[in-house]
Amino acid sequence: MEVTLSHYLVLSSILFSIGLIGVMRRKNLLMLFFATEILLNATNIAFAAISHYIGDLSGQMFAFFIIAIAASEVAIGLGLLIVWYKRTGKIDLDQMNSMRG
Repeated sequence: MEVTLSHYLVLSSILFSIGLIGVMRRKNLLMLFFATEILLNATNIAFAAISHYIGDLSGQMFAFFIIAIAASEVAIGLGLLIVWYKRTGKIDLDQMNSMRG
């Protein structure tokens, strides 16, 4: 059995739906970061698979760009998460809605 483009796109859509469910549930800030990473990885799989199928490298280069953006997003987000945890002791998103400045 040969792995075709449709197999990669089905995998990408399954991962994207799992990430979307994780973003919509958003109880914990750390799980929200994980869910966005799953969303970004699903798009990377789709970009790389379509790029390979077409024979063009632009989709794969765009996937590398997304990986770089995701790494910087996680670094900044985890820094903010550590500050928030030191201040409140919890990382619930429901408490973040009641933030006062």
